[in-house]
Amino acid sequence: MSKDLKTIDERIERIYKLAKEHFGEVRFVGIKKHTKIGWVAKIQFDEFESLIAEGVDAVDALKKLRKRLRKIIDRYNMV
Repeated sequence: MSKDLKTIDERIERIYKLAKEHFGEVRFVGIKKHTKIGWVAKIQFDEFESLIAEGVDAVDALKKLRKRLRKIIDRYNMV
């Protein structure tokens, strides 16, 4: 296998660093299993602002969260 598999901790750390570089303050980045909708990955910026992604497993949810974050940052950088 040419690519090393990243652990969930490494993925969370990568998302945290990306969000912190762009937004400055990040209160929480994490993942949890929700009984009705599956895995949920979340970034909490402050009391009111957060970004959430759902996935079939923890890695899928984190990948989708990172993709959403990248889209926001890329859009911001285009302006």
